[in-house]
Amino acid sequence: MLSAQCYQKIDRELAKYPADQRQSAVMASLAHAQVELGWLSPDTMQEIADYIGMPAIAVQEVATFYNMFNIKPVGKHKITVCTNLPCALSGGERAGQFLKDKLGIDYRDTTEDGQFTLLEGECMGACGDAPVMLVNNHRMCSFMSDAKIDALVEELKK
Repeated sequence: MLSAQCYQKIDRELAKYPADQRQSAVMASLAHAQVELGWLSPDTMQEIADYIGMPAIAVQEVATFYNMFNIKPVGKHKITVCTNLPCALSGGERAGQFLKDKLGIDYRDTTEDGQFTLLEGECMGACGDAPVMLVNNHRMCSFMSDAKIDALVEELKK
């Protein structure tokens, strides 16, 4: 299921730890698998568990605990809006509502064309930059006005 390139990345993560501590690379392994596949299916989690040498339930516990892991299919572009109190009070709620209206979906939904999934997120550590959004867990967008949200959505559509 995972490519040879993905296994090479996982091997680099495993090399950072003693042989008896391979489970320490589970988060990085899940992240590499998610980048490649878009989400973490039960089969993918089993594959990682077998490769690392840890119980599948332990891998699943990690994947379900952290909200950066997708345990069900998501759109090509996952946009997470920080709605924690500081961001909410500084425009996060408004920005989230603007995105819901623009995309025609609610939080935890995916557009019919499979392009966008919208999520609420907890603190992203950039309260002074509110409203803040995270795109595909890798790109933080700050000071998101309606115009900046429009530009972001148009950029991601391309």
